Amino acid sequence: MPLHWKIAIGFVAGLVLGLLVHYIVGADVPWVQTLIEWVTQPFGRLFLTLIFMLIVPLLFSALVVGVSEMGDVGSLGRIGWRTLAYTVGLSSIAVLLGLVLVNLFRPGDGVDPVLAQQLLAEGADRAQAIVRDGESQATGLDLLLSIVPENVVGAASSNSSILALMFFALMFGVGLVMTRSPAVDVLKRGIEGLFEVSMTLIGLVIRLAPYAVFCFMFNLAVVFGWDLLFRLGAYVLVVVAALLIHMVVVYSLALKLLGGYSPARFFRGVQEAMLMAFSTASSNATLPTALRVADEQLGLPRRVSRFVLTIGATANQNGTALFEGVTVIFLAQFFGVELGIGQQILVMLVCILGGIGTAGVPAGSLPVVALICTMVGVPAEGIGLILGVNHFLDMCRTTVNVTGDLGIAALVSKGESDVPAERLAD
Repeated sequence: MPLHWKIAIGFVAGLVLGLLVHYIVGADVPWVQTLIEWVTQPFGRLFLTLIFMLIVPLLFSALVVGVSEMGDVGSLGRIGWRTLAYTVGLSSIAVLLGLVLVNLFRPGDGVDPVLAQQLLAEGADRAQAIVRDGESQATGLDLLLSIVPENVVGAASSNSSILALMFFALMFGVGLVMTRSPAVDVLKRGIEGLFEVSMTLIGLVIRLAPYAVFCFMFNLAVVFGWDLLFRLGAYVLVVVAALLIHMVVVYSLALKLLGGYSPARFFRGVQEAMLMAFSTASSNATLPTALRVADEQLGLPRRVSRFVLTIGATANQNGTALFEGVTVIFLAQFFGVELGIGQQILVMLVCILGGIGTAGVPAGSLPVVALICTMVGVPAEGIGLILGVNHFLDMCRTTVNVTGDLGIAALVSKGESDVPAERLAD
C-alpha cells in the first residue's frame, strides 16, 4: 500500500477514535489522560524529534549539492532570481487574498465576548510567552544582518536561525562551484554521501508516519472534539477558504499559464507531500517527502528541486503569510482597532517578509503575528483567542506552503535542461 494511503488511514482512524472517546468517554477520564500523556503524545513528539534531528544535515547537504550541481554561478543566479520572483509574487497574492476576505466577511465582529474572555484566559500564559518571543525577534536592518551567522554551529542548533544556516550552505555551495581541484571533488562527493545517508535515515523514520499521524489526530480530537472548528467558526472559515482558493485557483493558474503544466496531474503527483504536510504541520518535517515527490512523481531536475525545495521549506510560505495577515486583521476587528489602508499595506508587506523568515516548524508563525500586532497597535495578547484552533490552521497552511514549494520548483524547472516536460504537460 502506498505511504500516502497509510497516512490517510492513520489520519481518519485517529480522528474518528478521538471523537468517539471525547463524546462517549470524555477527555478527563484518568485512563484517557494516561494514554495521551504516556503513549500517543510521546510517540508523536518522538516522530517529529527524529525528523528534526536529521533536518540540519539534510538541509545543508541538499542545498550545497543543489548549488554545486548548477555548474556555474550564472545558472545559480538565474534559478535564484526566478525562485525569488515566484516566491514574492505568490506570497503577495496570498496576503492580498486573505486581506480582501477578512475585510469582506469581518469575522472579528461576530465573536461572543464571553467566549472571547474565556479563550483569552485559557491561553494567557502561552500567549505571554509567544509575545515575549515576538518582541525578541530581530526587525529591519538587524533582521537582514542576522541572516549572516556569526556561529554556524549555533545557527544549526536553533530553528529561529535556520535562514542563517541556509545562507552558509549557499555560500559553501558557491565556493564549491568556483573552486576546481581534486580535493574539492572529494569534498563534494562526501557531501553527496551525507545527503544520501540523510535521505536513507529519514526514509526509515517516515515509515512511522502513519502511526504518528494517528497519534496527532487522536490527541487533537480527544481534547477539542468538534469545538476545535466551531468555537471560532467564522475566523476558521475565512482562513481555510482563503487558503483553499489560493492553493486550488492561484497555484493552478500559475502552473497552467506560467509553466504550461496540467494542474490536475500536478496535484495528483504531490498528494503524498500534501498529506505529510497536513499531518505534521511542519514544512521542514515534510522536506524529505517533498524532495522524493519532486524526483519520482514530478520528474523535476534534482539540481533545481534540491535548491528550490530546501530554500522554500523556510523562505516560501504563502499559506503562513496569508494566515498572519488574516489573523492580525481579525484581532484588530475584535478589539475595535480600525486599521487604515496604509496600515493594512504595512501589514501585507511585513507578512510577506514574515512568511520568508518564519521557522518551518509547528506554530512557528505565532511570534511573527505577535510582532505585527504590536507594530499596528493591536493587543498582541489577543493571540490567546486563536490558540485553541491554531493547530488545525497550522496543518492547513503548511499544506499550502509545501504545495507552493513544489509548484515553484516546477515553474523554475521550465526551460532547464533534463526536464521531462511531457510528464507534466497536457
